[in-house]
Amino acid sequence: MSQAVGNTALAYARVWHQVDASERVLGKLAERIALVLMGKHKPIYNPSVDCGDYVIVTNCKRIRVSGRKDQELLYRKHTMYPGGLKETPYKDMMVKKPEEIIRHAVSGMLPKNKLRDRRLERLRIFPGSHSGILNANVVRSWHDGTLPQDWNPTQFVKDAPRILPAKYRDRPQHTP
Repeated sequence: MSQAVGNTALAYARVWHQVDASERVLGKLAERIALVLMGKHKPIYNPSVDCGDYVIVTNCKRIRVSGRKDQELLYRKHTMYPGGLKETPYKDMMVKKPEEIIRHAVSGMLPKNKLRDRRLERLRIFPGSHSGILNANVVRSWHDGTLPQDWNPTQFVKDAPRILPAKYRDRPQHTP
């Protein structure tokens, strides 16, 4: 039996993306973030494997919604006590917890299965422009919601050194 490690692990390597939510429409931004969290932007996509990337969202206080959603949108939660339904309007939620607005929208865009909570754990949201120490992990930064045409994660992973367990041997690299 060969102990060489194939390219499958390289295709599923996780990358950190940074998104600036300033003056972006909530629904369109949530859709793009959900695609990155699921891994649909990668060349190899398998719906049964959790191969999505990390996403850091900054400036979530400056996000906007289209239409009259800022007046009509309500966020509901229940305390599990009788009569415990709590409703919070969009404007109050924007003042108290602006990061929950984006998290709720992205959660609605993700498939409703066992991987949903794990994918949402890879979403980091900050109300201001500073994302702390996580900013050192960012590999790709996209401001308009689309990835560049020349973005190739396999090339990024190919350039990185491979780390293998002690008992495995890497295949020799043949260069002509």
